[in-house]
Amino acid sequence: MEKEKLLAKLNWFYNLELSQVDLYTAQSKSLNDQEICVAFERIAIIEQQHVDNIANAIHELGGQPSKIGDVVAPIVGNVTGRILSLSGVEHVLNINILLEQRAMEDYRNLINDLSNTRYPGHLIKTLQYNLIDEGLHAAWSKEKLGVYGEKEKQT
Repeated sequence: MEKEKLLAKLNWFYNLELSQVDLYTAQSKSLNDQEICVAFERIAIIEQQHVDNIANAIHELGGQPSKIGDVVAPIVGNVTGRILSLSGVEHVLNINILLEQRAMEDYRNLINDLSNTRYPGHLIKTLQYNLIDEGLHAAWSKEKLGVYGEKEKQT
């Protein structure tokens, strides 16, 4: 993979993760379920670590993180998080699962594209760690969605 193409893909992830930070932060402040709010706050912290790790990878390759992403992605994430929160916890969890699954698919594709290339192993390892985190976020949301489904059956 050409370096410029890799930098473009990493900037895509940089923007995605930036928007996720603000999405989860907005959701953590907009919902009434305390456990979910605390979890979303924690997930936002993990997503910020992803932002930082990807920014470091971009710098190591001689690139610069997207300036447009620094402005646009947080706004998109914040607005989306607030709007989604109005639709209720179950809808929020469903959308978050879809977003995490998309991120996982994109991480898997990039990891596969980078296998057997000249890029440093720690870059692939960072992407793998991010992939695992996204999977954990999706699994947690699925579990909570099941809890909400059970609550509805009881009422």
